[in-house]
Amino acid sequence: MHPNVVAVAEALRAAGSAGEVRELPATARTAALAAEQLGVPVGAIANSLLFDAAGSPLLILTSGAHRVDTARVMRLLGITALDRADPEFVRRYTGQPIGGVAPIGHPAPIGTLVDVALAGFAVVWAAAGHPAAVFPTTYDELLRITAGSAAEVGD
Repeated sequence: MHPNVVAVAEALRAAGSAGEVRELPATARTAALAAEQLGVPVGAIANSLLFDAAGSPLLILTSGAHRVDTARVMRLLGITALDRADPEFVRRYTGQPIGGVAPIGHPAPIGTLVDVALAGFAVVWAAAGHPAAVFPTTYDELLRITAGSAAEVGD
């Protein structure tokens, strides 16, 4: 297993998660590719998207069926800037590559919003530190293990 995947598996165990990391047959850098390989609806994929909020990282876990509405998130948080993070920013704050960013297992805690649309699925799938690794979880568990806040983030 890739070292990032091992770190995420350890973070899951430490957080008391029952989800086991699963390696996919091929990389899945998009929610659609992950859903296809897992045989689940694209909405059950939790996209981990890192944003640059005026120099601070913000992780938004959104349903694969949604796009993040940055204007809505800025109003929600009372901030004036929210930009998609570039690959260097993502690696610096998560230690993981774009397309494989897990909700946990980062060098330091990151403020996190969790899309309320994910609550509509009994099982939610999230990346596990590498584009070919995922783990099953639930909406409530995502909130707990990330210390995230529930929010309407998508359109």
